Amino acid sequence: MRTGSEPATARSALRARFWLSLWGLCWAVFGTAAFALVGRPGWAAACGVLWLLITVDMIVILRHIRQGPHYQPGRDVPPYQPSDGPPYPEPRRHRRPLRGPPRHHHP
Repeated sequence: MRTGSEPATARSALRARFWLSLWGLCWAVFGTAAFALVGRPGWAAACGVLWLLITVDMIVILRHIRQGPHYQPGRDVPPYQPSDGPPYPEPRRHRRPLRGPPRHHHP
């Protein structure tokens, strides 16, 4: 059921992201080595850049996992309860004076 508070109460599957990043890291390392061995420096460089991005992503994931339940609640932590009020304040409505029906000028 959607409550409208999903962005504020969303949780990330950090362990799944970690394992998927590890899988991608293995393929990026393999691709870098394989393309370097067959003499394709462009593809080897592309895989090397991907390797660097995956490594940075894994560092961020591991940092969030180590920060504890604030970022990665365990199964014993219930989901956050949405607030009772609307998720965002109602926009202010500006009243414009009535000017009458629009006038159309035909040539």
